[in-house]
Amino acid sequence: MLESQVYPGVPASPVVEQPSDEPKIEVEEMGEDCARIVAAPLAYGFGITLGNALRRVLLSSLPGAAVTSVRIDGVLHEFSTIPNVKEDTIEFLLNVKELRLRALSDRPGTLILDISGREGEITAADLQVPEHYEVINPDLHLVTMDSPKGQLHVELNVEPGQGYMPAGQVDGLPIGVIPLDAVFSPVRKVNYKVSRTRVGQETNYDRLEMEVWTDGTISAVDAVSRSAEILSEQFTLFAHMGQPPLPVVERGLGAGVVLTPEKYNMPIEDLNLSMRAYNCLRRSGLMAVGQVLEKSEEELLSLRNFGRKSYDELRNKLNELGLLPAEQPEEVMEAPPLEEGEVPILAQQPPVEEAEAAPAVEEAKVEEEAPAPAAGGREEKKAEPGDEEEIPEWKRKLMEITGEEAGE
Repeated sequence: MLESQVYPGVPASPVVEQPSDEPKIEVEEMGEDCARIVAAPLAYGFGITLGNALRRVLLSSLPGAAVTSVRIDGVLHEFSTIPNVKEDTIEFLLNVKELRLRALSDRPGTLILDISGREGEITAADLQVPEHYEVINPDLHLVTMDSPKGQLHVELNVEPGQGYMPAGQVDGLPIGVIPLDAVFSPVRKVNYKVSRTRVGQETNYDRLEMEVWTDGTISAVDAVSRSAEILSEQFTLFAHMGQPPLPVVERGLGAGVVLTPEKYNMPIEDLNLSMRAYNCLRRSGLMAVGQVLEKSEEELLSLRNFGRKSYDELRNKLNELGLLPAEQPEEVMEAPPLEEGEVPILAQQPPVEEAEAAPAVEEAKVEEEAPAPAAGGREEKKAEPGDEEEIPEWKRKLMEITGEEAGE
């Protein structure tokens, strides 16, 4: 087992020579859930500082998932016996605590164990798992059914979390639900060792060697990487201590965007605009990016010789640098529900073919009503009521569309 630290007076490990003073990371995978990570050369004293900080975060601050409560049909408390099961309730709960789960979302879930008409060993593979969770150790032994006539129904409540949560922390559980203390951390063990190393003739450097074991829900390398991100986020609070808060653009194109002083005072030359757009902004006194972001679209388009093409170019450049707020999707107005018997508005509109044919029908009626002169200046004899006239094919189709009868 690796030692945790190197104390004064304790024989140190042989000094390992490093090719340069630039720190590098070496990773040696020792299995699916174990890895050895070496960082060297580090400034003197930072081996213990980084090793201890990473170890504490690895063991206590990484997110995970665990079973927090169990409900067994016919069992009211952990000191009861389970019918037709070889193990007692306490032994079954201890087996449940060894269940390792990978959470695919931040939602809690329920695992179901429903056994009927079966005898023998029951494992985690027999669990009914929701889609946003995954069982890492399906070979885990849960219980042993001692009768083929026995029935067992168990509900396991699973929650995401981090660190450790004692069973007594959950209040208000109904009768028959047994709380469990949960270990959410996916890291099982962390060892680190700090030894001396040298670069050339300089020997005041540290070499940090870490060994990390996980439960299989996350790789050891990803666990160390995530722990470093958590430490970096926490140190940011101290990095900006005593500094004024970053300014926020209150109006214009960049409304709501937080800008550092460097970005606010960035000259517009760094946007690499076309000469026309650049000259328009410069003549208007807009020399910094922050000043441009405080202008609205109407104000920019009102600048002399600054048209829509220049505006689109400017907006694309600002968007590439991440200086514009994220666009919100437009809300789609849903139509109110129809009452019983009500017809949708679209259904009330005439068909397109009928609407297009209506003018043609009117023109046909006008032509039919207008008297046409007969050959030689004589008027044709009007048809008697009893006479039948053959209807042209085009007129018949128009009548079918408009619903007119042949005699009209």
